[in-house]
Amino acid sequence: MKIPFAAACILASALVSSGACAQSVSFAEPVDGATVSSPFKVKFAVAGMDVKPAGDMTANTGHHHLIINGDSLKAGESIPFDEKHMHFGKGQTEAEVKLPPGQYKLTMQFANGAHQSYGAPLSKSINITVK
Repeated sequence: MKIPFAAACILASALVSSGACAQSVSFAEPVDGATVSSPFKVKFAVAGMDVKPAGDMTANTGHHHLIINGDSLKAGESIPFDEKHMHFGKGQTEAEVKLPPGQYKLTMQFANGAHQSYGAPLSKSINITVK
């Protein structure tokens, strides 16, 4: 039986009495500093929140965004819909990304169902080279 992450966090924190699980995001793939061939797979990870599709405004939920050569957005700021900001509003946790050869900063930004950023605590940046 699969337990939703948020429920597992609550259970674990109750057992350990150390408080709630920290909310964070990370790249499961690729790793910081990786050299990849295009297209390449990006796998998103999130802790302390549940992934839900865009439009779902349940507390402690949201979906992933990938910012190409940009920084995290301030909490509450809407994530633009353009070629630099990729939206994964169906609740995807991985994607195939195509980029021309070069060096890139990839920033993952978790946001609520209205595409409003949760800010720097729920973002993560890595640098990669596409060969």
